[in-house]
Amino acid sequence: MASTSDQNQRVLSGMRPTGKLHLGHYHGVLKNWIELQHTHECYFFVADWHALTTEYDRSEGIAPHVTDMVIDWLAAGVSPGTATLFIQSRVPEHAELHLLLSMSTPLGWLERVPSYKDQQEKLKEKDLATYGFLGYPLLQAADILVYRAANVPVGEDQVAHVELTREVARRFNHLYGKEAGFEEKAENAISLMGKKSAKMYKKLRKEYLEKGDEESLSVAQALLDSQQNISIGDRERLYGYLEGGGKIILPEPKALLTKASKMPGLDGQKMSKSYGNTIALRDDPKDVEKKLRTMPTDPARVRRTDPGSPQKCPVWQLHEIYSPNDVKDWVQAGCVSASIGCVECKQPVIEAVQKELQPIQERAREYERDMKTVQSIINDGCEQARDIARDTMEDVRKSMGLVYR
Repeated sequence: MASTSDQNQRVLSGMRPTGKLHLGHYHGVLKNWIELQHTHECYFFVADWHALTTEYDRSEGIAPHVTDMVIDWLAAGVSPGTATLFIQSRVPEHAELHLLLSMSTPLGWLERVPSYKDQQEKLKEKDLATYGFLGYPLLQAADILVYRAANVPVGEDQVAHVELTREVARRFNHLYGKEAGFEEKAENAISLMGKKSAKMYKKLRKEYLEKGDEESLSVAQALLDSQQNISIGDRERLYGYLEGGGKIILPEPKALLTKASKMPGLDGQKMSKSYGNTIALRDDPKDVEKKLRTMPTDPARVRRTDPGSPQKCPVWQLHEIYSPNDVKDWVQAGCVSASIGCVECKQPVIEAVQKELQPIQERAREYERDMKTVQSIINDGCEQARDIARDTMEDVRKSMGLVYR
């Protein structure tokens, strides 16, 4: 199995520009990004090509959402000083790697991705009998592998996509990792580690290759992680040599499981634009109040004097996210005894949601007034991303023999 250095703390994550971001995005994705940017090398991208997989016949609506989405990221707290923000289509190396990977990826691997048939069933009204839709998991794999990302933050429903990426990388490395003079280059790299480390590496490699000792493999990988005297290329070469393979051109990423979003929509279902139950991050405070005031409640409470059950009320789900224990106790007691009405019950939630959105909206307005800065952030991010992607593609082309000079 190809290994990814623990020193590589690079994280890659993207989001499709399909409309205004809402509280579901904030609680389900952006809060996690904001935490990760302080502990990892983060690359966050606008997946505009991915938007085409289902909106190819309405592409004119994608571009306006791209900049809006970056403003929402910045307003929510994603920092261009600690994370790289860029647009997928501005880094054409994504498409090149996707094309090259498609040459060796079995069709059956794409057809068995769980979300393929699920999405076709959910989106019956769309014509999704296209290669773009079938191949979007492979484009996702290219998105990840072109940055040699170690970690991909996903929910449980996306783990299969990361596993496909690992299989694609493994197959690529098996096919193209045997560079000319590989063993000689690996032995030269070992000599750069210093006598003590080199001796330890050789001992651990022998124990793993001859006895299948997984602990020896782990210790040897940790030893490589700690080396300061070898290049990234030599380190990846020694990972492959350690496991009896070739040079690792495309390291296998790991799924970084994120907590499932608990943010419900206005009707109690998952917050989603397709359900029409969202509160957008930049909704006017009066619109936020109106949406929350008109939320459905426990159907048993037809009259103000009818007792209810909080567990059957969509508003209670919002209290669980936004309200402190004393307010939740007040709601529980008041609803069951009918001592408070639904309008009273909703007021603390209205205030809490508006309080959460206020600083986000203030920052968004600042960015809206300074579009030059927003474009500069995007331009800088695209250049930074391209520098990494170019390096990867140079190695990919060399490994495949596609260099003509």
